[in-house]
Amino acid sequence: IAMAATRNVMRAVRVLEFGGPEVLKLQSDVLVPHPKEDQVLIKVHACGVNPVETYIRSGNYARKPALPYTPGSDVAGVIEGVGERVTAFKKGDRVFTVATISGGYADYAVAAADRVFPLSDKLDFRQGAAIGIPYFTAYRALFQKGRAKAGESVLVHGASGGVGIATCQIARAYGLKVLGTAGTEEGMNVVLRNGAHQAFNHREANYIEKIKEYTGMEGVDVIIEMLSNVNLAADLQLLACAGRVLVVGSRGPIEINPRDTMNKESSIIGVSWFLATEEERQECAAALLDGIEAGWLKPTVGSEYPLEKVAQAHKDIIHCGGARGKMVLL
Repeated sequence: IAMAATRNVMRAVRVLEFGGPEVLKLQSDVLVPHPKEDQVLIKVHACGVNPVETYIRSGNYARKPALPYTPGSDVAGVIEGVGERVTAFKKGDRVFTVATISGGYADYAVAAADRVFPLSDKLDFRQGAAIGIPYFTAYRALFQKGRAKAGESVLVHGASGGVGIATCQIARAYGLKVLGTAGTEEGMNVVLRNGAHQAFNHREANYIEKIKEYTGMEGVDVIIEMLSNVNLAADLQLLACAGRVLVVGSRGPIEINPRDTMNKESSIIGVSWFLATEEERQECAAALLDGIEAGWLKPTVGSEYPLEKVAQAHKDIIHCGGARGKMVLL
């Protein structure tokens, strides 16, 4: 099967040079990749779009792929072919990935078999494409780096996007008190529907005061921060004693007063899913697959784009006025 496929061509988005969204070029004559012995070939039905992919594309990210490359790590689709050492999957299986080798913004993608997971019939392909980086990052931030425990409070800053919704669902399922912020009324409703006990509008001038009022003198134990270059200094004011800010996203520098960490012995901890050990990856996967079975892991899909509109998707994920779920390419 795979041999036949390699003679075929497919559509794939290619980045030939780093730069703005306009460097994303959809080509229709790209060779279908061939899976090596421990890899699988997936017919892609949907692929998640993550902010990190825009940073990599711009050339301003720590990890730079060799040019040219196809972006995309979170695909959902059907196994088309498997390498000779792969026993966990067969042609026709529904799957999702947390990484690809050949890139997910394409009709077909190759992935290492150990980065591929069965996709439950409870979820459609669009939802499958929304699991990958958002849910694995959220679990890692909360538990592997943030050491969150049942009964603690967590503030999810930017809770209506892919990672935010994932964090709310996971934190609620694990017995935390969940607060979330969003930039629109609709975003706040999405946050509340996905596990938050309380939502705040971060576009309101006094929203920090409202959070302080809501938490009383206690403060929050854990903050999951998607935009630390805007919020980090304020986050330090909101923490409880021994509180932790988990930096999941940042788009530039910010000035903070280190004394604010001394006052409460608080911590600022960076989170990168890419640095997880094999053992940590397995722990994440087991917890999330359990969550799908239990029914609390249900990705909310936001904007959907065809491959032709990939440049627009990259513009919108950075500049849109308030996220409402996970952005996907179909």
